[in-house]
Amino acid sequence: MGGDFAPAAAVEGALDAQRRFQTPVLLVGDAAALEAELARLGAPRGLPIVHAAETIGMDEHAATAVRRRRDSSMHVCCRLVKEGRAAAAVSAGNSGAFFGVAMFTMGRIAGVDRPALATIFPTTGAPVLLLDVGANTEVKPQHLVQFAVMGSIYMERVLRRPRPAVALLSNGEEEEKGPLVVQEAHRRLKHTSLNFRGNIEGKDVPRGKADVIVCDGFVGNVLIKTAEGVGETLLDLVRAELTSSRINTLLAAGLRPAFRRVRAKLDYAEYGGAPLLGIQGVAIIAHGRSNANAIANAVRVARETMENGVVGAIRDGVAAYEPSPGPAGTAPTPG
Repeated sequence: MGGDFAPAAAVEGALDAQRRFQTPVLLVGDAAALEAELARLGAPRGLPIVHAAETIGMDEHAATAVRRRRDSSMHVCCRLVKEGRAAAAVSAGNSGAFFGVAMFTMGRIAGVDRPALATIFPTTGAPVLLLDVGANTEVKPQHLVQFAVMGSIYMERVLRRPRPAVALLSNGEEEEKGPLVVQEAHRRLKHTSLNFRGNIEGKDVPRGKADVIVCDGFVGNVLIKTAEGVGETLLDLVRAELTSSRINTLLAAGLRPAFRRVRAKLDYAEYGGAPLLGIQGVAIIAHGRSNANAIANAVRVARETMENGVVGAIRDGVAAYEPSPGPAGTAPTPG
């Protein structure tokens, strides 16, 4: 029931996911509205519906919504996962509220202080994983270290990147660059068994200089939204140039396949949703502007996260992360 194009995009995307990925989906929300969408799409019995009497609006305060709207579609969706009636929860609604509801309903993995929101970021080569991108605007050094552990596990399990390179996002490559939180996290990460490569700058993110890039949620959220805007602007500028004259339009005809490939690589809809790592269940937060294709891919990401045992792997990885007997200030080492 959430997102700019709800419930139409969610219903169509769920049907598409069931067809393309052979993934059974439950629709959670106002039954009458969902039945009407299924009928409009010619699939009146295409998906089972679980009724939820309330909806959390995109502009509602997250903390208030989490406490008061216990019969919202988000709450019902997450309870289905908690009770084992569903394998994962997907929402394109109020991201802050969904984060809070998932935390409240499913709980955190033992040893995880702050769950993190991770997203796939396109680069000139293979895509990278960026976290946190909005769940935690203020962090401590140990939180950044935990993000690195969880991100490394996700990259290994879902994207099949063995021993992924991990880096901290900062304003310089030198160890002493960045705020004190980043400097201390750098020092701790050096003493882990992660494949830590040090700091990278913002310009290095789209170049794919590391497989897992760690930052606080404020920086990460600004980065992905800036990149999204820059990508759309560049595509608009190229499109305008290719259609600026008759000869350019004729020449552009041969470039259309390449242009479509670049556009697909930059399209957030192709990457689905962002997994919330560190909770006792699979929760995927889709973009608020998600169309049907983005919803279908978010369902795909949810299924891959579940099938690859990411929650259990994070539980084991964090549990193995115990303090070392080294001097004060040194970081623990994963087992």
